[in-house]
Amino acid sequence: MTITRDDILNPGATERDPNFPHAPADWNRAAAEAVASAEGLTLSDDHWVVIRAVQDYFARTDQPNLRELQDGLDERFHAQGGLKHLYRLLPGGPIAQGCRLAGLAPPAGAIDESFGAVR
Repeated sequence: MTITRDDILNPGATERDPNFPHAPADWNRAAAEAVASAEGLTLSDDHWVVIRAVQDYFARTDQPNLRELQDGLDERFHAQGGLKHLYRLLPGGPIAQGCRLAGLAPPAGAIDESFGAVR
């Protein structure tokens, strides 16, 4: 038996959503909807495209790169306005919020803890 990257990312899954083959083991659509609801979002088709893209990206790389992921999403949504469109969809940041919806930890630099801090 050959162990694939999918087995590592989703080892406990007995039945995978065919639309989200690279989802983490503890992730499902209901989990994404719960996160979205808690963050004041209603998931649209574009949100699901972002979630799938983020999960697919993490499945292809051992070292997630913020810029690479952002560029890929920008290119995917270029016709709709690129990053501007993505920030309308995900006001918490397309990478940080997209990763939370996808059940993944965002890559380094995706969350700026000091943003808005006053000292």
